[in-house]
Amino acid sequence: RPKKVASGGSNEQTHWTETLASAVDWGMDGISHHYYTLPTGEWEVKGKAVGFPEQEWISTLFNTMRIDEYLSLNEAVLDKHDPEGKVGLYLDEWGTWYDPEPGRQAGFLYQQNSLRDAVVAALNFNIFHRHAKRLHMANIAQTVNGLQAVILTEGEKMLLTPTYHAFEMYRPFQDSTFVPNAFAGMPEYTLDGVSVPRVSATSARTRDGALVLGLVNLDPHESAQLAVSIDGFAARSAAGRVLTAEAIDAHNTFDAPEAVKPTALEVELQDGRLVLELPAKSVTVVTLEE
Repeated sequence: RPKKVASGGSNEQTHWTETLASAVDWGMDGISHHYYTLPTGEWEVKGKAVGFPEQEWISTLFNTMRIDEYLSLNEAVLDKHDPEGKVGLYLDEWGTWYDPEPGRQAGFLYQQNSLRDAVVAALNFNIFHRHAKRLHMANIAQTVNGLQAVILTEGEKMLLTPTYHAFEMYRPFQDSTFVPNAFAGMPEYTLDGVSVPRVSATSARTRDGALVLGLVNLDPHESAQLAVSIDGFAARSAAGRVLTAEAIDAHNTFDAPEAVKPTALEVELQDGRLVLELPAKSVTVVTLEE
C-alpha cells in the first residue's frame, strides 16, 4: 500500500503546531512547506520515471493527493492561532522524485517526464485551488533538467515535457476566482486495495468572465462520461483541450519531442449542461463563455 511521502505521525504534527503558533507570534508572513511525491513512498528505492507498473501509477497519484491532507491539517492550526489569516502557507517545493536516470549523475536529479507527471501536476493544481485562501505560493521544485522538469535539454536540443503542457493548459486559471464544484455518483479507480477518485476537478471564473474547468481522469483504462450542470452561468459556447497518450509512461524525447502534447477535445452544450467524455489517463481544460 502506498505510504506517506513525507514523514508523519503525532510527533511531527505537534512540531508543526508549535511552529505555526510561533509564526503567528513572531509576525511571519508564511510557513515554508516541502512535499515530494514518490511512487513507493521509500527514499531508498523511489521507483522508475518510465517503464513502471500500473501499481506505481496509482501509488504515485495516491501519494501526491496526500498534500490535501497536509495542507488541511496545517490550515486548521493556523485558523486556531491566526483567525485573521495573516500567515500563509508557502509550498515552495513540490513535484515527483524518482530513482536516478541510468547513465546520469545521481546528484543532478535528472529524470524523464511522462504523462503520469502531467496528471500529477494537474491533480496538484486542483488541490491547490481549494486551499487558495491560505496557500499563498506553490512552486514546482525544478524547471529544467531536474526532477519534475518542464523543460529537458541536451546540448543545443530542447523539448517541452508533459508537465510543461499541464502548466500551459492551466494558464486560464491565473488570476481567476475559485468556484466550488461537486460530483455525484462517480466511482473510484481501485487497484490492489488502493483507491483514488476516478475524476478530479477544479473550476474558476476568469477575469474576463469566462468559466474554466480543469478535469483529470485518473483511470488509465476507462474514459469518464460527464454531464456538468452549471448554476448561475448561462454558457453559450465551450471549447476543450486534452492531454493524453496510449501508454501510462508516454513521454517526449529529442527524437520525438511532440509525442505527448495537447489536442482539441469535442465538448457539447445540451440544455444548459456541459457534456463531454474524458479519455482515460488524461488532463482536460474546458473554457465556457456566456
